[in-house]
Amino acid sequence: MANWRINNVALRGVTGTVPNNPVKTADFPFFTREEADIFDATVGIRNRYIASDSICASDLCFDAAERLIEGLGWTKESIDVLLFVSVTGDYKTPPTSAILQDRLGLPTSTFVLDLPMGCCGCMYGITVAGNLLSSGTVKRALVLVGDTAMRMGSPKDKSRVPLFGDSGTAMALEYDTTAEDIFVEMNTLGSGYQALMTPHGGYRHPVTKESFEYEDFGKGIIRAPKDALINGMDVFSFAISKPPISVRKMLDDFGLDKDKDVDYFLIHQANKLIVDRIVKKLKLDEAKVPYNLQEFGNLGGASIPMLMVSELAKDMETRPLTLLCSAFGLGLTWGTMVIKTKQVKVIPIYKL
Repeated sequence: MANWRINNVALRGVTGTVPNNPVKTADFPFFTREEADIFDATVGIRNRYIASDSICASDLCFDAAERLIEGLGWTKESIDVLLFVSVTGDYKTPPTSAILQDRLGLPTSTFVLDLPMGCCGCMYGITVAGNLLSSGTVKRALVLVGDTAMRMGSPKDKSRVPLFGDSGTAMALEYDTTAEDIFVEMNTLGSGYQALMTPHGGYRHPVTKESFEYEDFGKGIIRAPKDALINGMDVFSFAISKPPISVRKMLDDFGLDKDKDVDYFLIHQANKLIVDRIVKKLKLDEAKVPYNLQEFGNLGGASIPMLMVSELAKDMETRPLTLLCSAFGLGLTWGTMVIKTKQVKVIPIYKL
């Protein structure tokens, strides 16, 4: 377990971009109308936005970053740190953050870093950027979180394809000695890594001819070793057990009352079954738990910043908020973050 109390760092702005290609559940050819209706009702994901093969996660994040920089009135020369948090970078090498530094016109002195951390990506990004900023050595950071996760999997895999959407988000962080502390707790269970993985394509198992051979696992699950997989039962068990413990510990460690001290609980939008179970386990006030998975699907690491943009824009711009964020995913990793905001610039979602 790793814990941080990050001081002197404020969230200044956030926005998101999605591909201009909405896809309803019933649009997938492997679903009957009845199956699509059942999926919508139980999993809760009715729509998602899917990028064409010509659009990368970096393109979506680039658009979000440009709009956020303009909305904040920041000069590009003032940005010291650029993090790109994604499992769908442009290339294996070089780091996509370096490419984005050039595309965005940031100074060559910009510190860049790629973080391929999946669904916990937002919290990893804020933790790394926050620790870089907290001493005041650097003043401003962009944390870009996004994925084109849809293309990672098999188009024939009913257990994975309908769950995900594509997006890019941008968050702006700034050194500020008056900012409230950010609390972060992160955890890792590496022994469970096979529950969420892409078996072939890395250096442990490079792509071969066999990597492209489809196998039928039954129940509509058809995939090849090059495709990302989800072991549904293992992931479900992990997601409803570990994160609630982490949330309770965070509340206890920092003396927070979930009913009085927290304005909103931002829970990674994996699917309705998981989020509902976490809400029930923690006995949360449902009015404090926003959902947007019905419109965007599982956005991986971009899930939490996109919740801020799609569901909390007015509140974030007009009043101080205490947000408790909970995420879980690849690794297996999970964590909890408490961030207190005031007068955050929220730029509306754009469809690219």
